[in-house]
Amino acid sequence: MFWNLQVSAKMSKTPSTTVSMIHATSPEGQVPSPRRMSFTHPVVAKKISFYKSGDPQFGGVRVVVNPRSFKTFDALLDNLSRKVPLPFGVRNISTPRGRHSITSLEELEDGESYLCSHGRKVKPVDLDKARQRPRPWLSSRAISAHAHRSPAAATPSRLRALRRLVVFRNGDPKTRCTVFLSRRVTQSFDALLQHLTEVMRRPVTKLYATDGRKVLSLQAVILSSGAVVAAGREPFKPGNYDVQKCLLPARLPGISHHLYPKGNARSQSRKSGNWKVSIITSDLPNAGTSSQIYIVLYGQRRSSAPIYLYGTDGARFQDGHEDIFTITVGDIGTLFKIRIGHTNSGLSPSWHCKEIQLWNMNSEKKFYIPVQRWLARDQEDGEICREFPVLNKGQPILPVTVYEVHVATGELWNAGTVANVYISVYGEKGDTGSRQLLQSKGSFNFLRGQTDTFSLEAVHLGNLCKIVIGHDGLGPGNGWFLDDVVIKDPTTNHEYSFLCHRWLDQGEDDGKIVRELYARDNSIIFARQKLELNRKETWAAERWKFMKGNTLQFYNRLTGGFVRLHPDSTVDAVGEETDKYGLFDVVFNEGNICIFRSHEMRHLSLALNNNSVTGMACGGASTELRVLYQPNHCALLESTLVPGHAVIFDCHGKIADESSAGYADLSKEFVVFVKGVFLDTAVLLLATSPCQALCLQPDGSCTGVGNQSEKSYWKVHKISSGICMFESVKRSQMYLRIKDGHCDGTGIGDIDCHFKIKKNLENASVSLESMKSPGLFVGLQSDGQAKPVIYSKTGNVFFYPQVIKFGRENPVGMLATPSQEEEKIHESKNQQETPSESEARGPLLFSAAKEGRPSESREILQSEDEWKVLVLTGNTGTQANVILWVYGDEGVTGPVHLSKDSPEQLFLPRQEDEFQVEIRNTGKIYKIRIGHDGTSEQPEWSLQRVTMQHMKSKKILEFAANAWLSRIQANGDVVCELPVVKEGQAIFPLVRYHVDIHSGQLKQAETEPEVSLCLYGERGDSGLRLLYKSNMPVKFQRGQIDTFHVEAVSLGKLQKVLLHCEASDKSQHWYCEKVVVREPGSASESIFTCERWLPFMSQGMIHSEIELYLQEMQINHQPKIQEEANEGDWKVTVVTGDLENAGTTATVSLYVYGEAGCLGPIILGSGKHQLFNPNTEDTFKINLKDIGEIYKICIGHDNSGKNPRWYLEEIRLENIGTCELFCLTVDSWIPENGSDGDVWKEMPIVRTNKATLLGI
Repeated sequence: MFWNLQVSAKMSKTPSTTVSMIHATSPEGQVPSPRRMSFTHPVVAKKISFYKSGDPQFGGVRVVVNPRSFKTFDALLDNLSRKVPLPFGVRNISTPRGRHSITSLEELEDGESYLCSHGRKVKPVDLDKARQRPRPWLSSRAISAHAHRSPAAATPSRLRALRRLVVFRNGDPKTRCTVFLSRRVTQSFDALLQHLTEVMRRPVTKLYATDGRKVLSLQAVILSSGAVVAAGREPFKPGNYDVQKCLLPARLPGISHHLYPKGNARSQSRKSGNWKVSIITSDLPNAGTSSQIYIVLYGQRRSSAPIYLYGTDGARFQDGHEDIFTITVGDIGTLFKIRIGHTNSGLSPSWHCKEIQLWNMNSEKKFYIPVQRWLARDQEDGEICREFPVLNKGQPILPVTVYEVHVATGELWNAGTVANVYISVYGEKGDTGSRQLLQSKGSFNFLRGQTDTFSLEAVHLGNLCKIVIGHDGLGPGNGWFLDDVVIKDPTTNHEYSFLCHRWLDQGEDDGKIVRELYARDNSIIFARQKLELNRKETWAAERWKFMKGNTLQFYNRLTGGFVRLHPDSTVDAVGEETDKYGLFDVVFNEGNICIFRSHEMRHLSLALNNNSVTGMACGGASTELRVLYQPNHCALLESTLVPGHAVIFDCHGKIADESSAGYADLSKEFVVFVKGVFLDTAVLLLATSPCQALCLQPDGSCTGVGNQSEKSYWKVHKISSGICMFESVKRSQMYLRIKDGHCDGTGIGDIDCHFKIKKNLENASVSLESMKSPGLFVGLQSDGQAKPVIYSKTGNVFFYPQVIKFGRENPVGMLATPSQEEEKIHESKNQQETPSESEARGPLLFSAAKEGRPSESREILQSEDEWKVLVLTGNTGTQANVILWVYGDEGVTGPVHLSKDSPEQLFLPRQEDEFQVEIRNTGKIYKIRIGHDGTSEQPEWSLQRVTMQHMKSKKILEFAANAWLSRIQANGDVVCELPVVKEGQAIFPLVRYHVDIHSGQLKQAETEPEVSLCLYGERGDSGLRLLYKSNMPVKFQRGQIDTFHVEAVSLGKLQKVLLHCEASDKSQHWYCEKVVVREPGSASESIFTCERWLPFMSQGMIHSEIELYLQEMQINHQPKIQEEANEGDWKVTVVTGDLENAGTTATVSLYVYGEAGCLGPIILGSGKHQLFNPNTEDTFKINLKDIGEIYKICIGHDNSGKNPRWYLEEIRLENIGTCELFCLTVDSWIPENGSDGDVWKEMPIVRTNKATLLGI
């Protein structure tokens, strides 16, 4: 049955607000009402504004609240959660100052404002500031600096264009929807994904372009072609994602309500801004297009938004056809140019336009524009949009200009990009619109250190004022370091420069990939600014050389010699590197002003006296020299008394001045070297650019794009004169090496890690040559990744050392010759290859293992430790590697690899294989664990029985298995545990533990990588088991509980759980809330609280494993904590507040002060590794032995990362041994850049029996 709708409206005093009442009416006119409707008591509507806690930039939302729109308070919270971007939705509403919480609809007052938050704590905001913030859609787009803005131009009805986005379902092109990228939807990339999840009614965690490239940011969405593919955790699925068909909606903003093709146009009211547009497509072959056409009109007042031209009765813009449209653009003033273009979508996007005619339906002016141009990527200049001037009577026509755009990519490693780059140029006469910089004069665009030249055709813009340049963030390595842009105007022969010198990279700088740059029209001033900027960067990187106490040498590239100060005070520049008169000590340093005293003759210093270089007594003003660094890593030594007068030599190394010879024969630039850089135990940076350094990555690879921070520090191990090894400071026992054609940081200190230091005199850099493979050097690829290369002067083998800590002159135990050292290294390596007993006892699945020896080739073993192991295979054999563990009441043996010389003959169907193994120090055996590693083409295995026989006593242990060890059979496990059977009864029963894994509710808490678990109890452990088969279709989703089964011989009372999760990048990190283990038949359960991201960083190290303890045994966030505390062990719990953006991305450190000394800095970890998030507790274990009774602590951060500002709520210190507890309340911000004086907070320790220090 169909129902008619009758609407009765009551208008409030506010004209813009309508309260409607809707009734369903039957065809007979009767109203079937289930409840009585009273019109004598009108519904009272409250108009209320809601703002976001702690965010003055959020403009607020206005909501009409009445009993019909929101029946409950929870319904209002759910509605606001979709409008106010909060991590966990709106869960609390409070008064503007946050003092009183609202808990019911009745408490809300009409016309008032309230704050929304997701927690109990509320951060007040300045509502006046929030209310006055201009909305993006109200901003006018001024074209001329002299144009007058119309008040109507600022109204929303005039600028209605919202970006439309077609969203396809991954793998199903027929399922799609269209969304408008409104301000609410585009608050953040996460907000957009959340909105798409609601619209698509399925989880959306990733976006792809229609060609399969990953869309990683909100900017990339905005700059996309107008269509994306929405996916969950699954990879991209190719399909026929037809963008053109979906981009034709019923109505687009900026176009009149109806568009009429030729011959069917209706007359409309002649209000200002109505235009008729006629477009004729050429009759050339394939001139028509499948793409979406748009037009932009530019007037003296303003420009229109892009207006998409589409119809409702079939295809548009076909060969030889004329298409007519009626559009509404508002009052743009006198028309002076148009832009026509298309979206390059569909199967045949190329288009050849013949002509365009415009008719102003208000003034009846007509304009004819001959086009006769291709708009196609594969035709003419490859442009898909064109601009044309419009001839107005009495107005000069603007010329079409082909601007020359020079884009310079920076010299930093990995500075280049493969993303699509777009630019928009603005001038007095409008803008060019967003243009892709596609066809450069070079083969490849935007490479490191390269300047690309593009042509950009547009109607002349007059004097240029700014550009907007950015990229779409697509493709691998999409980050880009843009140095500058220079635009040449051939019409005026003028040149405009736009300095950037910043990253456009989501992982660098401020994370922006679009920048607005303003013109510097004086090329001389621009060149000076750029030079000064480069000088400052170089000085920042080289100033460490001039610290007081350093010993320097000055090399002159023209003379090929070192500066020398002789005993008779004469100076020249022809010395050898070993000349004792060529050494100078820095005895004074203030900024860039230094005094250089002779190392050999301590009564003389280098001086500039009366424009002459000489030696003089220290302390005089003539001995003070100003160091001026150049971008080429050379320094000038200038007099502080007479600016401009510098130390200068001729080509023969003699003192000169600029007037004594031709400038080409003079040199005042010096390469500065520091003595003692590569001493043993020195800590240094190997800089690759003024702000980058060689860095060891978590996966063991090396890159030259690391930050110049502690993670890029290397410790020097001097082997002999000029030969060193480099050990990572952050990851000890990992050495830089060249081996098997790779360069990485996974060396163990053998000959592969030995490097000869080659000093480059031209630029003060060094190159590292492999001693194992002479001729191969540590080099960098264009993306900064380290690789072995042959020496060249292109710069990819140059490293600029910066000393963090000087080493010692004569290292203890330093060998006399390299050959002797190599022998020692080889001996050490052989020792390392023999596994220790402790390694052989590890419970984890596939750690370093012993090998079971076949009986036919075995050695004579001690009879007490010798066992024969018989393994009977069922109907299905395996070619995987089989491993055995043996558990006894005194210890564990394993993992033991069961293998022979012919592994392909092992574990065949219905075959029994015999092995000889050595089992030591296990005591009385009570269980075994046997399994395989899942490798080879046939990993499935049917295991029937395992028999163990003691070779001396002939005692036999039978283990009946009858188990499938397969990922696709049974319970999906590839290991099984078997108990010892005595008198027909198992000593300990097999238990099928139920394990519930609770993933957290935090954003991106889910994970794709594999997760493993090991249970520990009174009787050993279960071994590390891969959590493979869950009760849920997709494992480890946000807020989800996954149930797994772990079968093991009874462990007795459970004590702890080990979780293991590997993740290659931060997006794969997993937030585990807790682990709950239940034993069948038992009403109790063991709860192991985690509340931690995995992997995580603690004390400077990244940990993929965490041990979780029961109740009093648990210290939540410390990996591998011993069950018995050592003397001096303390538990430190750091509580981050529950405010918006309370977390920090910085690295947090702690100092602890005691009566006998101070300990610190203790690096607790970095917010980049999921520590110090809002409303979380992070717990660490530290040892404070030998510092005495503590009386204060100091905590702070290094101000690193995008958001270093941190709200610290509380610190708790607990002595694990004595249970002594101190709770230190902070409740304050530790600000970015120390806005209140410092980025550190000091707190006194309050003791009842002692006076308390005053906190700072």
